[in-house]
Amino acid sequence: MARNYALYTHRNIFLTGKAGTGKTTFLKRLQEESRKRMIVVAPTGVAAINAGGVTIHSFFQLAPGLFLPGKMVAGRDPKSHYSFSKQKQNILRSLSLLVIDEISMVRADLLDAIDDVLRRFKDRNKPFGGVQLLLIGDLQQLAPVATESEWPLLQEFYDTPYFFSSQALRQTDFVCIELKHIYRQQDERFVSLLNAVRDNHLTTSIMQSLNTRFIPRFVPPADEDWITLTTHNHQAAQLNTRRLAELTSPAHTFTAKITGEFPETSYPTDVELTLKIGAQVMFCKNDPSTAKAFYNGRIGRVEAINGDRVTVLCGSSRIEVGPLPWVNTRYTSDAATGTIREETIGTFTQIPLRTAWAITIHKSQGLTFDHAIINAGRAFSHGQVYVALSRCRTLEGLVLATPITPDVITTDPDVVQFNEYATAHEPTAEMFLRDRRSFIEDTLCDIFDFQAISMRLRYFARLAAEHLSAYFPAYARAAADTATQVDADLLAVGIKFQQQIRKLIPLTDSFNSNTALRERIRKGMGYYASTTARILGEFFELEQPIIDNARVREHISNEYQILRTAYDEKMAIFIACINDFSLTAYWDAKACASMTEDAPKKRTSRKSKTPEKVFIDTDRITNPTLYRRILDWRSAVAKERHLPAGYIMTIRTVIGIANLQPRTPEELLSVPGVGPKTIADFGPDLLELVAASRS
Repeated sequence: MARNYALYTHRNIFLTGKAGTGKTTFLKRLQEESRKRMIVVAPTGVAAINAGGVTIHSFFQLAPGLFLPGKMVAGRDPKSHYSFSKQKQNILRSLSLLVIDEISMVRADLLDAIDDVLRRFKDRNKPFGGVQLLLIGDLQQLAPVATESEWPLLQEFYDTPYFFSSQALRQTDFVCIELKHIYRQQDERFVSLLNAVRDNHLTTSIMQSLNTRFIPRFVPPADEDWITLTTHNHQAAQLNTRRLAELTSPAHTFTAKITGEFPETSYPTDVELTLKIGAQVMFCKNDPSTAKAFYNGRIGRVEAINGDRVTVLCGSSRIEVGPLPWVNTRYTSDAATGTIREETIGTFTQIPLRTAWAITIHKSQGLTFDHAIINAGRAFSHGQVYVALSRCRTLEGLVLATPITPDVITTDPDVVQFNEYATAHEPTAEMFLRDRRSFIEDTLCDIFDFQAISMRLRYFARLAAEHLSAYFPAYARAAADTATQVDADLLAVGIKFQQQIRKLIPLTDSFNSNTALRERIRKGMGYYASTTARILGEFFELEQPIIDNARVREHISNEYQILRTAYDEKMAIFIACINDFSLTAYWDAKACASMTEDAPKKRTSRKSKTPEKVFIDTDRITNPTLYRRILDWRSAVAKERHLPAGYIMTIRTVIGIANLQPRTPEELLSVPGVGPKTIADFGPDLLELVAASRS
């Protein structure tokens, strides 16, 4: 059900499940299978590395601290989290599915900050810009952090700090799906005990069963590898330091090699990793080779150290390992294929081990152990005891360092209430069929919806009328005429066509069996392919006018590029689906067009015989040849002097010289914008250009 909802609907999904139910495995398989444009993010660096994604803050360029809906936080630059590169903007605009792993640790205001960014670059009128969310995690595990100074400010906007209190998420009709099969533990008695701890349904008999594993002054057998799970960092660090110092064998220190960008908070092990023969260690990476000899969380003892190779004895298996890399990635777009790629921006290369007599419960999340000593007597947040206990495969494989008392097993009533809601709102098979049909319906209607293009084009036409009509009235008029044609022949027709789609959709349960709808879509693709190319294609064939004002030029250029990308996306979909519609063809075509960036415009060099290709407005320019030559000359002079072209001569002056064609310095001086300094600096060159155009 979870797979089908992620692949074949656009409903937001909260995917949960007890520890060991395969949430991480599900995500890995989805990444391999989905054709949607997908990004994976997580709240912490370690979680992001484990999920094969990036952190929420780095991807969305969010500043640390509070996000208060509708308010600015003092001292924060209001423009900082919108300073996205063009490539990042393309990724955001093409995004279809956003996966957030370890959602239990994501605070409500952080989810609303994501909504704020996505609305800016996608659809302003839809939660999260219309992007589908897949939220993965277990609310009974680690909780979000809201400090005593933060919560008084946040509670003005949120009932709880948890993600489900997000204002944007509450505007969506998200489904809740729970993975129920537990793969980590096979003992039904232990599973029942864990469920009781997770849900805080503790009875006297359950507490007694649990505390049978309290063994005072427990000494692990010499032939078994045991790890201690503690509530605080300093406890784990002290135990590891003490146990390592007790070994009399020589110490070997391995220094990590760090390249590029790799935040210290994401380091998977020590930069200076000190090991001794006999040290208990834990692998902190899965074996990337085909041997698959080790995995993240496997425990063993150092048997030998030779140079940069360490041999670890795990039971009866000897595993030799050398330095291995971890990568820090960022998402980039491939203009050729339309795919979103993970680009490595930094590496951390180190022996994939850490001393492991002890680690914190927080760092143990996601790991599995055969033998663990649980020191949870100082548990300070709900879910800690459950996370610690559920790391173990069997009840016999855990020992309690202190008795577990009811006061350290706490449950947040807000979480209990939400989990009850989630259980009561799991989708049925009938709901999925309805949601899948709705997804097909909305996807088809969106293809033939020109509302967004119409609004963008009318705004662009207003910009052209305001800034270009003085020198390029024909271009401003073309923009306005194109907007009118789009409204009449694409927008209005599209509204009627969408009504036909919604009438035909209910005829059958599936799109493939709906022959009437498929034939109607095929004809619609043909009409829209030709009509869109005729109206918008002709407009985009026009060269953009040269604009000297940098601010105006950037504004108009950005709006033009957004329009052009929307046009390219529509045309790519029409062409890809002109014979028959399929979701695969749709996703591939949409992604490829959305991710394509315009190649840099080629400027003609001073020595080139081919004039620079520019927009010529015959309403204002009577000598196009001379106009082009003066522009080429202006560009060459500006390049030599390292100045903007508008500083050499304005477009108004270029048009004036091209139209008046002055023969003498006196006539040149009569052109608006030409003064004595222009005559002194450039007079002979300009008069020579005019004379050449007459010959």
